[in-house]
Amino acid sequence: MMDRRIFLTTVAGLLAVPLAVEAQQAAKVPRIGFLRSGPPPQAWVEGFKQGLHELGYVEGQNIIVEYRFGDGSTDRLADLGAELLRLKVDVIVASATPAALAAKNLTQTVPVVFAAVLDPVDSGVVNSLSRPGGNLTGVSFMSLDLATKRVGLLKEVVPRLSRLAVLGNLGHASYASQIRVIEIAAQSLGVKVEAIGVRGPNDFDAAFRVARKAQALIQLDEVLFSTHRTSLVRLAVASKLPAVYGFREHVEAGGLMSYGASFRELYRRAAVYVDKILKGAKPADLPVEQPTKFELVINLKTAKALGLTIPPSLLMRADEIIQ
Repeated sequence: MMDRRIFLTTVAGLLAVPLAVEAQQAAKVPRIGFLRSGPPPQAWVEGFKQGLHELGYVEGQNIIVEYRFGDGSTDRLADLGAELLRLKVDVIVASATPAALAAKNLTQTVPVVFAAVLDPVDSGVVNSLSRPGGNLTGVSFMSLDLATKRVGLLKEVVPRLSRLAVLGNLGHASYASQIRVIEIAAQSLGVKVEAIGVRGPNDFDAAFRVARKAQALIQLDEVLFSTHRTSLVRLAVASKLPAVYGFREHVEAGGLMSYGASFRELYRRAAVYVDKILKGAKPADLPVEQPTKFELVINLKTAKALGLTIPPSLLMRADEIIQ
């Protein structure tokens, strides 16, 4: 006959096992991987953190974010992404098109939320915006649709514009489609486009020697250019080229003007997708979101340095003017 004390101790031990497992599971802190080929502007990361905070997450307490940034090229993305997978992250946040494509090639099981991908369908990141399919979804920034607007802005600033230089990264998946849209927009205004392709910062000086033959410049929205924005802005001003950018950070660094989506807001929205997935949603069932907030930023100090007078009608439409 079993001793009563032994029996009670055994039962208590058996009951404690599932309770301990349940407590361990309840205490599991979600781990997020943040992947990008180069360091993003601080405001973009702050937007993502703001989105997490608004949803009740406190980094280091009830959520962990593992940041992995390359040196501005796409060469290390596969290794950095594999490192995140070895950490058994619950979700990968892929910043921009190259990171999204790298994540797609690395895993078909771990959910991926992309942020600021140019054209998710055209670049092959998802099957469609409404039904992404697979394990990826996120936020696009519709840059192709903004090309016409940017050409028009330069035409307002340089009324006699007849030759436009377009600087793009030949290694970017959407290079050709971006150039094509700009050429169509420019043709309608009687403007000839000079497409100038580069592959890295060593090509910048030679590219601007060609660009100086034009009267204005559009710089395509790409990670390479975001990483080296200070150098590129200086080259544009030194070349006396009025330039329009997709990122406000270029204007803050001394560029003439930018028009595009609010990237801080895009990354804040990416956090919403992360939250939904952590709560059980499938990426395939979450439609890709397109931006609704756009901003025009103008740097008057740079305009003066370029000898330009910004039309009052354009200043009135600006969301922010940097003096």
